[in-house]
Amino acid sequence: MPPRTLPTPPMFVTVTPNPSLDRTIALPHLVRGEVHRAGSVRVDPGGKGVNVARALASAGHRAVALMPSGATPGERLAALLEPTDVTTVAVPVAEATRVNITLVEPDGVTTKINEPGPRLSADEVEALFQRACALGAGATWLVSCGSLPPGVGDDFHAELTRRCRRPGLKVAIDTSDAPLHHAVAAAPDLVKPNHAELAELVGRPLGSLGDVLLAARELRARGIGAVLVSLGAGGALLVDRSGEYHARTPPITVLSTVGAGDSTLAGFLAAGGEGPDALRQAVAYGAAACRLPGSATPGPADIRIDDVELAPTP
Repeated sequence: MPPRTLPTPPMFVTVTPNPSLDRTIALPHLVRGEVHRAGSVRVDPGGKGVNVARALASAGHRAVALMPSGATPGERLAALLEPTDVTTVAVPVAEATRVNITLVEPDGVTTKINEPGPRLSADEVEALFQRACALGAGATWLVSCGSLPPGVGDDFHAELTRRCRRPGLKVAIDTSDAPLHHAVAAAPDLVKPNHAELAELVGRPLGSLGDVLLAARELRARGIGAVLVSLGAGGALLVDRSGEYHARTPPITVLSTVGAGDSTLAGFLAAGGEGPDALRQAVAYGAAACRLPGSATPGPADIRIDDVELAPTP
């Protein structure tokens, strides 16, 4: 596939090394070992970077979603993104894009089954690196997100940070486990772990908000520009050069938590990627995503910024 020419340089480029078709099935009640009849089924574009790009585009920002794409599921994923304002750039791969399944119960309990994804060859991984750096040359933020498919080394996000970094381009990383450890060592401008990922990263339980704050400070001390920690119902905590902040909303009715962290990151970036106002918007976006079905991403009409309050940090 020849490289696409972008008419206007994008403000945001997201990289999703393991995108997916997300199939969400609503069930009245999930019972292991039983036959179930689905109440409804929906299919959405999936993958953390894809979700971030969708939310950014819905807010009126120029967003490019870069991803490997293989076989019929890859074509379906591109077709689902076609009506959105996201510019999709696909790196063709030999194996099929994965299909993930989410089971959602009426009380918001979500059970997710994620496929491992296609095995990428060394040449396919290199093509992804090269396209990311080429697109990032005209962008403000390069956002590399999510799990890694077979064939991709744990240092993918870290290597992307090192290879694509340049003056004027900031790099944000949202991943977990070993890829997150490698990414932190590359000192990106922003990382967005959730509570469990941050605890695993620092190697100890984080039982209180104060513990979370201390752990975020540790990451900042390692050279990371900003640490945005999503805390589920507890909102989010931010430590960056402007200060330390915690924001949350009152309790909400949750339809689905899939993609809420991705929307949190998108809201933060859309508001400038720094400071308390960006944190409030991040929490508003995350809460809005939880009020929507499946892996739907919120648009401006879904955002309730006035519900978000800054809370004292310890």
